[in-house]
Amino acid sequence: MAWIVAALVAVAVVAWLVFRVPDIPVATLRAKYASPASQFVEVLPGLTVHLRDEGKRDGVPLLLLHGSNASLHTWEPWVARLDDRFRIISFDFPAHGLTGPAPDGQYTQSAYAKVLAAVVANRGLTRFVLAGNSMGGGVAARYAADHPDRIAGLILVDASGAPYPEGARDTPLALRIARAPVIRNIASSITPRSLIAASFGGAVSNKAVMTPAMIDRYWELLRYPGNRAATLDRFAQGYSSVSPADLARIDAPVLILWGREDRFIPVASAAYFAAHLPHSRTNIYDGIGHLPMEETPDRSAADVAAFIAGLDSPAGQTPPDSAPSPAPSARPAR
Repeated sequence: MAWIVAALVAVAVVAWLVFRVPDIPVATLRAKYASPASQFVEVLPGLTVHLRDEGKRDGVPLLLLHGSNASLHTWEPWVARLDDRFRIISFDFPAHGLTGPAPDGQYTQSAYAKVLAAVVANRGLTRFVLAGNSMGGGVAARYAADHPDRIAGLILVDASGAPYPEGARDTPLALRIARAPVIRNIASSITPRSLIAASFGGAVSNKAVMTPAMIDRYWELLRYPGNRAATLDRFAQGYSSVSPADLARIDAPVLILWGREDRFIPVASAAYFAAHLPHSRTNIYDGIGHLPMEETPDRSAADVAAFIAGLDSPAGQTPPDSAPSPAPSARPAR
């Protein structure tokens, strides 16, 4: 047995030496993935987030929350189609994108809701429309339940937060890796591009969005210093659902958008939210997977615009004096 263990350790060490992928310097990543609209703002002590505040400055504020292992870039198709009508705010959660690890090492749904609250305060928002995809959808629902007076409308896009289905008793592989000290240390260094491509391929049904540049972006931002280890910490901290009692506190109109072919969070989860959010309506997109804002940007952005137009005149807020006020972009819809 001792020889077997030694052999396995040796194999693991050799694999680490051969296949490990280094971090990418922060300056290199910022030069490539920041934009003229990017800001780096300290929203909590020691936590500086990558944030974009763009679009129509006096428009209805629309705050967008990305999903697990994604970044604010996932919302660029919506920004390109909606920034002439709304003020659009997006940011990278800790352990994602150009924000990097959280100083307190906390990545739970509640911890992310606290970061969201800090961004809301930093941007001077009092009432706004909140949207979230996947993990970000669960955080959006959590925040809306805790701050219903601030939410003019809620948009859940293939959102997490529904309870695990009955019978789903096995611990996911990612959690098992995250909780195994030696294996997780290896996993935090061995992240080949092919692994990211395979994962992204499982997320989307419209494969046309899987461009080399998009795969590079996911792979390279994961290699922001500390993001990989922080991702494993996040997995180890577990999954949080949003209870029916929590959802009952949300009295704002809700738009539920879902890809029928989502293999990460099945379309049945849309029914959970619809059942417990009486002021909701649901749009299901045939032939679309986990990322409707990227896979079907024209349809999903049009649905968002119509939803916000139907709200009871949510007031827009002027950005704080410290925030720059770039002119609305004139990018064509992609």
